[in-house]
Amino acid sequence: MKMSQNTPDKDDDQTSTNKKSLSLPTSRVRLIMKSSPDVSCINHDALFLTTKATELFVQHLAVSSYTNRAEKETKSLSYSDLANTAEENDTFQFLTDILPKKILAGDYLKSLEQLQEDDDGADF
Repeated sequence: MKMSQNTPDKDDDQTSTNKKSLSLPTSRVRLIMKSSPDVSCINHDALFLTTKATELFVQHLAVSSYTNRAEKETKSLSYSDLANTAEENDTFQFLTDILPKKILAGDYLKSLEQLQEDDDGADF
C-alpha cells in the first residue's frame, strides 16, 4: 500500500526534474511542431523527447564545431566554425544550406563574373 502511495510522488519528482533538465522552451518546440500541416495534436511525451533530442543535437554540433575550430587560442565559437563543421563533416552535411560559409561581397561578384565568362566561352 505504501508503494502505491510513493509511486505518484516519485513520478511527480521525475517530471519536475525532466522539465528542469530541458533548456529549450517546450512551448517554442510545440509551436514549431504545430507549424507542420501534417501535425494535428502533440503528445506530451513526444514533445519532451523532441525537445531533448534537439538539445542533444545542438550540443553535439557545438562540441564538434568547438573541437574542429580554426582558431584554437580562443575559447569562443563563431558562425564560421559551425559552417566549416557543416561542410567538412559528413554527419552535418544536410546543414550546408542552413549554415553556408560567409563570403565577402567582392569575392562573390568576382566569382559571378568568372561564371559569366565561362558561360560566354562555352557557347561556341
